[in-house]
Amino acid sequence: MGKVVNLGVFVADTAYRAARQPKMGETILGRSFVLGPGGKGSNQSVASAMAGAETHFISRLGADAFADIALATWAKAGVHPAVTQDPQSYTGAAYIFIEDATGNNAIIISPGAAADISNADIDANKALIESAQVFITQLEQPIPVALYALQLARAAGVTTILNPAPAAQLPQGMLGFCDYVTPNESEAEALTGLPVTSVAEAKVAARRLRELGAGAAIITLGDKGALFHDGTRTVHIPPFKAGPVVETTGAGDAFNGGFAAALAEGQDPVEACRFGSATAGISVTRPGTAPSMPARAETLALLNG
Repeated sequence: MGKVVNLGVFVADTAYRAARQPKMGETILGRSFVLGPGGKGSNQSVASAMAGAETHFISRLGADAFADIALATWAKAGVHPAVTQDPQSYTGAAYIFIEDATGNNAIIISPGAAADISNADIDANKALIESAQVFITQLEQPIPVALYALQLARAAGVTTILNPAPAAQLPQGMLGFCDYVTPNESEAEALTGLPVTSVAEAKVAARRLRELGAGAAIITLGDKGALFHDGTRTVHIPPFKAGPVVETTGAGDAFNGGFAAALAEGQDPVEACRFGSATAGISVTRPGTAPSMPARAETLALLNG
């Protein structure tokens, strides 16, 4: 199997379900509480490790109970942490309020030690990045550091993937260091200024992402599948149905982790997209994010079924 190196963030998701949010100074009773692993980079690393890739994750944690959750999550999935622990800071956490009647949510994220990820972390892992088949990052850590890492990986001939999430304005020219950019509909719209509500509109936005410098654009479209465009091929990958949908929160991370693993293995990019789509198709049938990521054998069974 190939090697995937991921730069990103871990946060502990603390999810509270209640009838409404409390007013300032008020205390109310909640209906439920769930504590679990989160962070796009961490989730994607779990997905690629579960898919069979040798996966290394570059990040920063505190030295606390939430860090213990991160390390246990990675150990179970087979992710190799390239992580600095800072006892003077804390591991990132997210407060997630879920309105019981509607399922709507409000979120506060405190990245903690991960906010201090710097170019020094990239330099310290230079040899690791250069030894990878695939390097992938997102936009939850400081964006200038993501750009620095993409530049280093590209200079070493490593295949680079940017999952531009959460949506943010990118430095000019950043997409030029990305062999693949993998936004969802809203992120593609934020990057291009073009609406993305259908496969046809995704094709137009994908062409624009190529004009902005990306080698290839892969726009994930939820229940409409994904759209691949590299200037030579434009392919719509239908979604894979693995059962009733339970939760879609981790679908994008499942796709990216599965896609990265398949690329690192040497699969054709369109086939790697199909592998990523099948990974996502299984993940949505399970609750949670990292805990929903399927094993390689499950994904292959769905692909070949």
